[in-house]
Amino acid sequence: MEFASPGAQRTAGRKWVRKGLSGFGKLVLTGYAVLTLYPLYWLFISAFKTNEDFFRHPYALPQVWMKENIFRAWELGKMGRAMMNSTLVTVIAVVLTLVLGVLAGYVLSRFEFRFKKLVMGLFLVGMLIPIHSTLVPLFLMMKKIGLLDTYGALILPYTAFELPITIFLAIGFMASIPREIEEAAMMDGSGWWRIFGKIIFPICTPIVATITILAFLRFWNDFSFALVFINSQSLKTLPLSLSLFSDGFGTDYSLTMGAMAIAVIPTIVIYLILQEQIMKGMVAGSIKG
Repeated sequence: MEFASPGAQRTAGRKWVRKGLSGFGKLVLTGYAVLTLYPLYWLFISAFKTNEDFFRHPYALPQVWMKENIFRAWELGKMGRAMMNSTLVTVIAVVLTLVLGVLAGYVLSRFEFRFKKLVMGLFLVGMLIPIHSTLVPLFLMMKKIGLLDTYGALILPYTAFELPITIFLAIGFMASIPREIEEAAMMDGSGWWRIFGKIIFPICTPIVATITILAFLRFWNDFSFALVFINSQSLKTLPLSLSLFSDGFGTDYSLTMGAMAIAVIPTIVIYLILQEQIMKGMVAGSIKG
């Protein structure tokens, strides 16, 4: 009769412990995923309920699937026009944020100049300013220059307030790119613009995806800036359209949920498209060399 040696027993014990910890970790992550996804599931099933069904059976599947909620919400909230406005404002603001932020991050991460620390300090201060505390000054400023109630009233503040975090994310990522790549390109006769466009920017795809989704979420879901700076019905964005289903006397929850389900779909699509690059961007900046 053969007996396992003490060393083999310890090794087998460690393997069982590792398997147990791995299984427990997967169980915890699965539970977290369920908790995270359940509100989204609840939103979509609620979008197809009547108001009575919504209150009587808030967590159950609809007794009667009211597809009309989606079409009525789209029509009553003028969501087609609102979605076009949100898309236009969000896309332009995201593009401006990426162009200005990534270029500034490249300069600050690669070049030394006299007031570099001061410039970085100013961007850091920009991250500390509460955004909503600037609503009144911005309103007065835009009124004087005639920018109020235009697309620019949203695009410019969105870009300005998103630039600080964009720049610091870009700096952190670009610091992990070896300088030898640029030196080799310069020896081949490439200039700084060509190096940035042909080498650095393609390498920065993960952080660009991360910046894109973060900016997209902020711009797409913003309510306060749009409420203060936009008055014309033709310029209202999706968050303002959602507010039409609630007044001082009550809320039509079936239509509100239907409208919210429509509004959240673009966000889900953008995240699914960029999810792989986003994960890379979140961790790549911590790896040096």
